[in-house]
Amino acid sequence: MDIRRSELPLLISLDALLEELNVTRAARRLNISQSALSGQLAKLRDIFNDPLLVPAESGRGMVATHRAQELKTKLGDALRQLQGAVLPSGVFDPVTAQRTFVIAANDSVFTILGVPALGRILGFGNRGLRVSFVSSSDQELRERMERGEIDLFLGDTGKVPDTLKSRFLMSDSFLMAQRKGHPRGNRAATLDEYCALSHVLVSQRGEFHSHIDELLSAIARKRDVAITVPSYNQVALVLSHSDCVATLPRRLLMRYRAILDILPAPIEVPPFRLAMAWHARAHADNGNVWLRELFVELATSPDDADRDAQSGDGNR
Repeated sequence: MDIRRSELPLLISLDALLEELNVTRAARRLNISQSALSGQLAKLRDIFNDPLLVPAESGRGMVATHRAQELKTKLGDALRQLQGAVLPSGVFDPVTAQRTFVIAANDSVFTILGVPALGRILGFGNRGLRVSFVSSSDQELRERMERGEIDLFLGDTGKVPDTLKSRFLMSDSFLMAQRKGHPRGNRAATLDEYCALSHVLVSQRGEFHSHIDELLSAIARKRDVAITVPSYNQVALVLSHSDCVATLPRRLLMRYRAILDILPAPIEVPPFRLAMAWHARAHADNGNVWLRELFVELATSPDDADRDAQSGDGNR
């Protein structure tokens, strides 16, 4: 079906009709007469070859047909995008904004910063504000950000694409984790004990070697990596069902402190350094600016681990 430009105003009227399900209220909302809107509805029925709205059995208001229900969400989204394209850019208000943000991050970063970010966003109670997290290992990451398909990248500072603008967010130390009730007890492990324990490693390629093994090799030591999993959040599941241990960023592990003992690692591991990056095309976009400020605030505010340590409840 071909919609001519002269018929585009009719879609605005259809959007109001589908929202109100009442010709009188929709006409009042559009600031036109009821008879004029009834005439527009007749034209819309011809265009879509569908009644669109039929009288309710109760005799009050109208009921949308199946075709009209299909149109409602798509039409509303399209009109909001059109309105956003022509209105001057103003302050981004997360309470009223109609926007979907797409963020690239692995599951470790999602757990560290993505989860608290979602808590903040859902707290606004705005169903028009949506967030989609996608894999940060996408080979077309830069191209997708250039096309505006991805708004923000969150990840290790060493993995930020050179062509993007970036900002350092936080650093995080590495700790050792084991299941509660582990037969070795919950004391800090010595280096000898650490190397003798069975370890779980995160590897997308199934490799049994990481930067920690390189650090151990530099002091002529070696640990026993028994299991690899592709996801950071699978580690807690493995640990809770085995006597294995793992060495991961503190903020990630603290999400699982209810089922894991979090202990110092017997080897000094350089901190995990987390940054965010965005394309230059989105640098001045008010929504993107708001999103970046949200992650800056979350990265610099005390997390659950910090609060536990201050109250004496941590098990480090």
